Amino acid sequence: MGFAGPAADCGLCSRLVQFRCANTAAFPDWHNAPVPSFGACDARLLIVGLAPGLRGANRTGRPFTGDFAGDLLYPTIKAFGFGTGPYDARPDDGFRMAGTRVTNAVRCVPPENKPTTPEIKACNRFLKAEIAAMPELRVVLALGLVAHKAILRALGLVAARYPFAHGAMHALPTGLMLADSYHCSRYNTNTGRLTEDMFRAVFAELSERLNA
Repeated sequence: MGFAGPAADCGLCSRLVQFRCANTAAFPDWHNAPVPSFGACDARLLIVGLAPGLRGANRTGRPFTGDFAGDLLYPTIKAFGFGTGPYDARPDDGFRMAGTRVTNAVRCVPPENKPTTPEIKACNRFLKAEIAAMPELRVVLALGLVAHKAILRALGLVAARYPFAHGAMHALPTGLMLADSYHCSRYNTNTGRLTEDMFRAVFAELSERLNA
């Protein structure tokens, strides 16, 4: 079973389309399109972020690749056995996911990295279809509150019943586990809201639960 995701010329969100066109004109060699997920659909762990970064995934075409968040995410993924190979911030660096898949709640880069509520809702259909296309999925990790709410929306669940908190593990009625972490953004790490040890602790628990 596979998942195609939004088309390269997806027109659901006019503001994002305009921003995409402006970036294509300014940076014609960049990806400048909805960013596809990274990893196989038979993964047991799905990691969901906010949206592609302008000079990260929007440039490289791979989630979290080419920006600071990926410099923390991918080495942590590798350290706990969820990925293999070298991470060099390039889509051709040879890094491979191992039983894990990475995506975003919003697939196109938004201005100032801030998608609007209608844009998050419009893109939710793709997350819903993606989760449905993952038969072995056991755990979904939300990086940040927007991703947390998007996952619950995709599953048809009420967000108020599952409050976001770093390190929280929610057993969902669907049979999935929803795990929460602060987003691994430069802002969160620079301010101390998220430390490397805090981030690694979430992955340590995920590894323990998935290998139990």
